[in-house]
Amino acid sequence: MIENRWEKIGMIFEAGSDNEDLLTHASNPVAIHLANNVYRIFYCGRNKENKSSVSFVDFDLLNLKIVNNPRTTLLKYGEKGTFYSHGITIGNCWSQGTERFIGFMGWQNKKDQHWRGDIGKFNLHTLKVNKVLGTNHVDKISLSYPYVLRDNNRYIMWYGSTISWESESIDKEMIHTINYATSIDGDVWEPQGQAVPWDLNVAQAFSKPSVVRERKGFKMWYSHRSGDGTKYKLGYSTSEDGVSWDFHESNLKRSNYGWDSEMVCYPYVFEREDRYYMLYNGNEFGKYGFGLACSSK
Repeated sequence: MIENRWEKIGMIFEAGSDNEDLLTHASNPVAIHLANNVYRIFYCGRNKENKSSVSFVDFDLLNLKIVNNPRTTLLKYGEKGTFYSHGITIGNCWSQGTERFIGFMGWQNKKDQHWRGDIGKFNLHTLKVNKVLGTNHVDKISLSYPYVLRDNNRYIMWYGSTISWESESIDKEMIHTINYATSIDGDVWEPQGQAVPWDLNVAQAFSKPSVVRERKGFKMWYSHRSGDGTKYKLGYSTSEDGVSWDFHESNLKRSNYGWDSEMVCYPYVFEREDRYYMLYNGNEFGKYGFGLACSSK
């Protein structure tokens, strides 16, 4: 399964608002279809303390324009002592029965400790928050962005897991891999271990997997760092069963100048008719907004 050839459309949403929760950034974009050619794109903005909350805009995919931008806070970071007290950054949306959920990474910055993350979800209708997966016998240090799909009679979740905060790579980069877990009901999860292979000084710090299921298997995109001091770029993997994956560099690269010239990160891939579309962030982890690329299937 060869990767589709991506064509950049450009930045489609610029970050910034007078809402104190959304002063900077529009990170981790996630799209759900509303009607006709309109998609609701959820994203994470930050306040002056760098704590992230969730908002959204509605985007006309055919005419490539924002049709609704309420600049409101949909879900705010949690209170002190919660597993998302210092931020909430989203992964994807999925259904469980009649309910729809968005999975997220909950951030904690405790005094004199390294930041860490756990995985949660919130109900898209009630906005009720539940913790999904914390540190465990497989994921012992910190977890990040989940992507959940229904696969026959079970759910699969791919997510980030920290092996070490510092490695023997050139830049002492952390080792943060993409692992997977399975669930029968979408509520109780069993961690299974590594999904995508990692390699010191090549690809060792992964984030935000985005997965598409095709007739002959699965495709995954994600951002990763190489451990040599360079910033995020995109990787691409394929799998027949969703469990064992290969690794390749994506053909969607950094631009020569502009908002995504230093890094490309946090992809979200979705299908519309005969094309794939990718939402993604650029420089400074989405500080300036998010962009769109497209490709034939």
